[in-house]
Amino acid sequence: MAERRQGQTALITGASSGIGAAFARRLAAEGYDLILVARREERLAALAGELGAHPGGVVAQPLAADLSDPAGLERVEKCIAALETVDLLVNGAGFAARGNFVEVDPLRQLEMIQLHVVASVRLARTALPGMIRRGRGGIINVASLAAFIPLPGDATYSATKAYLVSFTQALHEELRGTGVRVQALCPGFTRTELHAAGQLPEADLARIPAMLWSPADEVVAASLRALARGRVVCVPGWKNRVILALARVGVVRLLLRAGL
Repeated sequence: MAERRQGQTALITGASSGIGAAFARRLAAEGYDLILVARREERLAALAGELGAHPGGVVAQPLAADLSDPAGLERVEKCIAALETVDLLVNGAGFAARGNFVEVDPLRQLEMIQLHVVASVRLARTALPGMIRRGRGGIINVASLAAFIPLPGDATYSATKAYLVSFTQALHEELRGTGVRVQALCPGFTRTELHAAGQLPEADLARIPAMLWSPADEVVAASLRALARGRVVCVPGWKNRVILALARVGVVRLLLRAGL
């Protein structure tokens, strides 16, 4: 059974679905109180109600905010600053906009950079001083296996995720000895609404073997185990680690060029 975390608070962005919602459910089961951040207010309220009814008596507070909008991001920063403690920050908000760089709406790509990069950096910067003062805390930046495999049709997405990995690795070095842990979570193909909502073409999804997909709750469980062990970059699942190893020796790029 997981260790109970009564009295600790986690703030999760992108909490209304997918990996963010899986983090919320897992952390509620571990006894964390939660601040749930996402754009969709009704979905957040429903999730907060579900988690608030948990036998552990956790408090789940919804905070509707669009982090690609400066006003929404500032609202979440103020929430963090006003809290007595944030023990765990999960930067999980994100989206994909599939297509060649010159064909995708440039404003949509800038929105992705704002959400994946700027929001994650600003929220980390807001949360870290309190964590350092208390000598404990953690930040999980949800990146992607795409951080290591720049894919055609995903130029901006892959670049933002690569930034999160590099940013997290540098933070880890800066935070040595503070008691604060950071992690870049790099899942592969994960069953989330990112795909169900049609943000990636069905033709591309159909080419992905079923065995490569992972449930969101398994990704979250692997992430939290890795954070407890101090692992800075978490690639959950042996299949994804094999893909990463192949990518590092150039095999994945050759397969892509061959149209496989």
